[in-house]
Amino acid sequence: MSTLSVTAIQTGLFWEDKPANLKMLESKIDSITGTEVIILPEMFSTGFSMNPEPLAETMDGETVLWMKELAAKKRVILTGSIIIAEDGHYYNRLLWVLPNGTLGYYDKRHLFSYAGEDEHYTAGKKRLIASVKGWRINLQICYDLRFPVWARQTPLEQPEYDVLIYVANWPQRRNTAWKTLLQARAIENQCYVAGVNRVGDDGNGIYHSGDSMIIDPLGAVLYQKAEEEDIHTITFNKEILADIRAKFPFWKDGDSFLLER
Repeated sequence: MSTLSVTAIQTGLFWEDKPANLKMLESKIDSITGTEVIILPEMFSTGFSMNPEPLAETMDGETVLWMKELAAKKRVILTGSIIIAEDGHYYNRLLWVLPNGTLGYYDKRHLFSYAGEDEHYTAGKKRLIASVKGWRINLQICYDLRFPVWARQTPLEQPEYDVLIYVANWPQRRNTAWKTLLQARAIENQCYVAGVNRVGDDGNGIYHSGDSMIIDPLGAVLYQKAEEEDIHTITFNKEILADIRAKFPFWKDGDSFLLER
């Protein structure tokens, strides 16, 4: 059975300052060894900004190139979301960048209307389940966490995925929901969950306590860090996951449904 090592980077961000964020994050990434996937927060190059016009870039832009170069240099998969402009629309797009330069992407499905995200960005229409070393990884963004159907395993011969990742800029004032729902997603989908959040104040004076968490398929918290910047690596074990699913095959009893794309 295989293992998969993932690293969560919980960090403060410089408001709408790409060069400063990329320089800071590159230093943190350079310090990491012994991992296979590095996870950055939501909109890691800018902070959670509703000002996409001057900040957005294309898929051959500066930050995408930066991700490709670092993934190749470190021989890791690098993931996190940035602001992308495409076909006259702006997207909060999570990138999944492999060391060989290949990439996949997921556009945030559920836009945070409370902050006006739906007024500036276009919603995605499909999920991205990536694959590495036999592990299947469902990639989602922040507010998606509140909508369990979007993450729900569809009852099949076996579960659709093994790891669920959320990258976020989730405010401290609602961190009870963040922590509770991350555990709920792990329990109901019988998978590992990694939620990677930022810390500190953003440009609107909204404070983020981090509370990045990694949770096992039974809902037990394997890692949690509040308030401070932190870099944490953990190794998932496929044998443990398979054993849990075999002993407690709750996923087989789920309701059959199809997601409309």
